[in-house]
This record gives sequence, structure tokens and C-alpha cells, in this order.
Amino acid sequence: MTRIIAVTNQKGGVGKTTTCVNLAASLAANRRRVLMVDLDPQGNATVGAGVDKDELAASNYELLMGETDAEAVRQSAVDGAFDVLPANGDLTAAEVALLELDHRERRLADALASLAGEYDYVLVDCPPSLNILTVNALVAADRVLIPIQCEYYALEGLTALLDTIRRVQQTANPSLEIEGLLRTMFDPRNNLANQVGAQLLAHFDDKVYRTQIPRNVRLAEAPSHGRPALQYDRTSRGAISYMALASELLRRERRAATSA
Repeated sequence: MTRIIAVTNQKGGVGKTTTCVNLAASLAANRRRVLMVDLDPQGNATVGAGVDKDELAASNYELLMGETDAEAVRQSAVDGAFDVLPANGDLTAAEVALLELDHRERRLADALASLAGEYDYVLVDCPPSLNILTVNALVAADRVLIPIQCEYYALEGLTALLDTIRRVQQTANPSLEIEGLLRTMFDPRNNLANQVGAQLLAHFDDKVYRTQIPRNVRLAEAPSHGRPALQYDRTSRGAISYMALASELLRRERRAATSA
């Protein structure tokens, strides 16, 4: 069964794309079949996977517009470990064009249906806003993974995202659930980070991943080389943390399957 996970937070700069690229690589390293879908017009996840966003014959814009299918858009990441449905600036036009189309919130779900069974995990990198592209991701997804930087405005922004998730559950995707909340760029020496982290645990309990992603130079450098951290420097703290996250995610899934 394919598990579709939307990686989203309407606040920018929280490590959303970093999480999507590196979790994809880490799940692939655990011998899972992985597809990463870039729904951000900036195309950063595409670049981070080693795909040239300026040389695409077709992108997720054409896919969402129904002008082509997923097979024509699909690319391989730089190391071939996982596949990518890439994006570039063309996707900006989809934010307006989709509003005029029928079943606009189901365009991604319908496109991914053709790939059912080919992957164990589909990770969707959402734009840093609660727009029609993000809604498409939430309608297509089974789960939502929320990266959070433990700072002053983190919980305020989270409230708006949770409201959007509830609306999608009520109107278009009743099976949507929160996969987990991931603390990113975490510095345990920072008192505020520890306080916000404690608040997250108090409110969301076991939905908060035990794994914490640290600030890490190698993790920040990897996208400029078009590689996930696991391929750029597998011994770095960032790469090790994302491997730990993948292991925790897989353990959770095994527990859920056992108790079902």
C-alpha cells in the first residue's frame, strides 16, 4: 500500500524542503520505493534532488493542468535512489489557473492514482502558504508531516495549519491524519527552543517525533551540490538525524499495523 505524506507548514524557512528531500533519501536507503513530488514553484526540492529545473520538458504544472501524465513528468534523483515529479516557476501559474478548473482540489490525487502500487512512500513538498497547491497535497495525502522550528511564532502558525487540515478532513479527505510534528533546526542549548519543544509535547504528545533535526552546516550545503545530505556527507549530524527520522517513521508504521 502506498503511503502519501504531505510535508507542509505555511511558515517559510522551517526546513520543509530539507525534510522532504532528506527523508526521501533516507527511506530509499531503507529499501523503500519512494517518489518525491515538488509542489513549490521555487523548485527547491527538485534542485535538492539533483534535477535541473530549468531543463524540464514537462513539470508538475502540465501534470496538474491535465496536459500530460505522471510518467512523462517523472525524473530520477541524482543517485537514482528515488523518483521525482519536479517543479519550476511555471507552477506559479497553476495557483491561478487551477481556480478556474473543475475538481481543482483533486488534480494531484487524480494524477497520482496512475502510479498506485509503484511506491511505498510518496512525499509531497508543499509551498510555504495555504493555497490551492497545498490543498491539492492535503486532498491527495493520507498523512501530514509538519516541520516546526521551535521559535516564538511556531505555535501561532501551527493553529492556522491545523484549521486547514480540519477543513480538508470535513470536506474532501476524511481519512487525512497528522503523521507527526518534527522539530527542525533544533538547538538544545537554546532555552526558547526547549520551551517551545515542551509546549509541543504537552499539546501533541506522541505525535511529536522523538528525532530532532539539528542546525548543521553540511545539511545546509547539500542542496547547492544537488544532493541529499546522505549522499553529500553521510557522516554529518544532519544526515544521521534524517536516517533516525526515517527509522522512527517506519517503526511507527509497524506498530500501527500490529495494533490494527
